[in-house]
Amino acid sequence: MSQKAVFLDRDGVINVDHAYVHKIEDFQFIEGVFDACQYFTEQGYLIVVVTNQSGIGRGYYNEAQFHALSEWMCQEFTRYGVAIAKVYFCPHHPKNALPEYLMECTCRKPQPGMLMQAIKEFDIDVTQSVMVGDKVSDIQAARAAGVNTAILVESGQAFDDKTMECADFVCSSLKNVPKILSSIS
Repeated sequence: MSQKAVFLDRDGVINVDHAYVHKIEDFQFIEGVFDACQYFTEQGYLIVVVTNQSGIGRGYYNEAQFHALSEWMCQEFTRYGVAIAKVYFCPHHPKNALPEYLMECTCRKPQPGMLMQAIKEFDIDVTQSVMVGDKVSDIQAARAAGVNTAILVESGQAFDDKTMECADFVCSSLKNVPKILSSIS
């Protein structure tokens, strides 16, 4: 039986986007993230993280450092009773990257590759699923993957009207998403 999921971008949704965050000491959870994710879990959503990580491709940090930080982040969620099903990441960049990461790929958002991989791996029902991101590329990836609901969080940034129109809902941060989901269910 298919299950529903909440797909979360990482930087700007789960943590404050300090640009190329790759160290635990620089990782700052956004207020209300754990409460929101507890709500998603209570409502039967699988939580999946899908994150572009071009900092790897650019050589700012390596995959081992990314995996260590992801493992720590998932452990922090576990302390709050929240399981992250999996963290998918794309280290590629089409223009600015080390040779082994320099490519147009299907996993870098706005391409839907990471979402499609999770949908297949976890038998996710996209018609009941939600994407939460802080960039248009997150919303475009959700649309391309067929994810039913796309929510844009401002996380301190201002969007123009055209950007806001691409999403089904716009709110200030992840902590507002449970209220949106309860209003549409």
